[in-house]
Amino acid sequence: MAQRLLALDLDGTTLNHLGELSVAVRDAVRGMPDEVCVVVATGRSIIATVPVLRQLGLVSGFAVCANGALTLRLDPALPGGYTVIEEVTFDPRPILERLRRELPGARVAVEEHGVGFKVSRHFPEGELMGVVREVEWEELLTHPVTRVTLRQPESTPEEFLEMVERAGLHGVSYAVGWSAWLDINPEGVSKASALELVRRRLQVEPEHTVACGDQRNDLEMLHWAAWGVAMGNAPHEVQAVADEVAGHVDEDGLVPVLAAIADAARRGVPFREGVSSQATARLTT
Repeated sequence: MAQRLLALDLDGTTLNHLGELSVAVRDAVRGMPDEVCVVVATGRSIIATVPVLRQLGLVSGFAVCANGALTLRLDPALPGGYTVIEEVTFDPRPILERLRRELPGARVAVEEHGVGFKVSRHFPEGELMGVVREVEWEELLTHPVTRVTLRQPESTPEEFLEMVERAGLHGVSYAVGWSAWLDINPEGVSKASALELVRRRLQVEPEHTVACGDQRNDLEMLHWAAWGVAMGNAPHEVQAVADEVAGHVDEDGLVPVLAAIADAARRGVPFREGVSSQATARLTT
């Protein structure tokens, strides 16, 4: 049984800004010792996550999707290689009706997990994976959902964040991404809340957890882990809460961190000791 838990965000952390997985990062993840359970924790949908899990060689264990609203158990013997073991939903009607008044130009998507998305208007090409169906507004409100996504490509991230804050969202959890993109989840749901359930299933001690991320939807996860690592490309507010700041994702900044984590596991020392600034500096020089 795994004795340690490594939580990895995907976009901007494990995958570069082109959405690509480098050979160096792939090999570093695949080379993690058996003592470390690697758990991908992403805002992506299931359908956009599973192909990356396969690239990383993660065919058993757990994965967290939709910013914590969906937790998967991975098993190559299962259809599709996974089953959903935890799904947290909420009624989207109150929040969507409020946002429609406050951000009338925003595009809205609700996830149909394992299938794709229902949208009010089509999103920019390549941003949503799976089957994307444009539907009437009322259909977006009809059923409980794990996540609602808003996108306003005509706005800058700063303008969009200001509009979202003016909307005064209550009773939900939300995070604004690097673009004018907003993910809304059930209240109290985050990558951290899902990872805590996984940690307990694995019976990993809290001191043996580490998390790596780069965006605002990783803040709770970085707080949750005994050792939180922010990427060098992360916004200042994300770097500020981290215990460690790695290199830039486009320069394989995760690789020396993964090497330090593997080394700490093999030596049997806590991540907090093994993944130190000094250790990472040695591995990058």
